[in-house]
Amino acid sequence: MRSLCLSALVACASGLNLFSQFMKPTLPGFPASAKSVAEVLARPDWTAEFPFEAADFARQDESTDTRFYDLPRFCFHVDEAAVAALTEHYSTAFREWEAPDILDICASHVSHFPADVAESSGRRVALGMNEEELARNGQVTEYVVKDLNVDPRLPFEDNSFDVVTNVVSIDYLTQPLEICKEVGRVLRPGGAAMFALSNRCFPTKAVNIWLRTNDLEHVHIVGSYFHYAGGFKPPSAVEVSPNQDSTPWQGGTSQNIAYLAVVKATVDK
Repeated sequence: MRSLCLSALVACASGLNLFSQFMKPTLPGFPASAKSVAEVLARPDWTAEFPFEAADFARQDESTDTRFYDLPRFCFHVDEAAVAALTEHYSTAFREWEAPDILDICASHVSHFPADVAESSGRRVALGMNEEELARNGQVTEYVVKDLNVDPRLPFEDNSFDVVTNVVSIDYLTQPLEICKEVGRVLRPGGAAMFALSNRCFPTKAVNIWLRTNDLEHVHIVGSYFHYAGGFKPPSAVEVSPNQDSTPWQGGTSQNIAYLAVVKATVDK
């Protein structure tokens, strides 16, 4: 099952990168001088209004997502080296809080948390689409089955968590602005969202704007969600890919099969 999942996602990434390389720059506010993940959100040129329209969040396959996620996928959706890099990143990032309560949205059978997460954190909740996958997630203390594309409201009280994570799934969400507002609502003062991005996807379920843009532009898109949602300090981004120093970029597209970036936004309340 793991190899089948990765094969589908690699094929998607290759097609997406080839397509986006020949697209003219059309992303409003993207800083033309940005040549790395960190530079994209260092000095963003935000437009006055949210620049995206409903058509940008349409998908090739608009059938109900419960059908697509009905069968469990017990596999990694990114390269194993990227998984290890994300876990290492979390092991440092989570130390900003003492025993943080963590919510992982769009989760599956694994949240890629550090091995000692049970000892170093508090409440840990996985919210996702497939109950069989979520029930196998041994890194969390509880789980919730919910389709955020049907209802973007998070079923938690205000100020419930210190950290909200999302791993390579923001590209499937059709109401990202509303979801980021909800993320801000459930975060405690000083809390942060950490959204991981890769260069792989299921193209029929990814939103149109994602398929039309490259890896650096994806960072800008996700940063814009937090900016226009309001209630967050300026977002930042970091590339956590293994071998990033020796892997070339082609324009705004990473050639690293294990490419991974993390966009972080700290709540402002």
